[in-house]
Amino acid sequence: MKRRVLWIIAACVVVAVALAAVLGARVAGRPEAAEVIGGPFQLVDQSGRSVDESLLKGKWNAVFFGFTHCPDVCPTTLYGLAQTQEQLGRRARDFGVVLISVDPVRDTPAQMALYLSNPAFPKGAIGLTGTPAQAASVAKAYRVYHQESAHADGHMQMDHSTVTYLMNPKGRFVCALPMGLTPEQTAERVGKAMRQGPAARNC
Repeated sequence: MKRRVLWIIAACVVVAVALAAVLGARVAGRPEAAEVIGGPFQLVDQSGRSVDESLLKGKWNAVFFGFTHCPDVCPTTLYGLAQTQEQLGRRARDFGVVLISVDPVRDTPAQMALYLSNPAFPKGAIGLTGTPAQAASVAKAYRVYHQESAHADGHMQMDHSTVTYLMNPKGRFVCALPMGLTPEQTAERVGKAMRQGPAARNC
């Protein structure tokens, strides 16, 4: 357990450093910094349909990287995002949740569909998976840390970063939503971005 906690702390540090670099570059006035998080990808959704980054266009999306065998972080995050939907009220129709697997071997489309059918998770959540190479590529594009680890009980787990990315309706990165925010705080940040319009770049 201690080793797992250390991995998660290390993951958070890596992501925090990357995001700090992005935000610092924005302050410095370098527009290219806005393109550091996100990018093209080729994956499949829980129905088996091939999708790409255009999936993120047309609404605000909370993009989270995790896996269906995740014992704690992933269900906690998804439950919180479901509560965020409720907090958004009517604006929730313009807000989507996308779970991208860091464990594509076990996370088949059917497994993703079963997992996201949990009524406690966000309504209309989309699950994306693919080949190991595709999963690694999209994780790299979003600066996501993930590492397979063997636990004492013999089960394989995936240590991974816990940040959620808010993307605007143009499919571009707006801000990071760290784990630990309450649903009310997350809804407040999403609402702030929404008020800026579809080209918002901060929250």
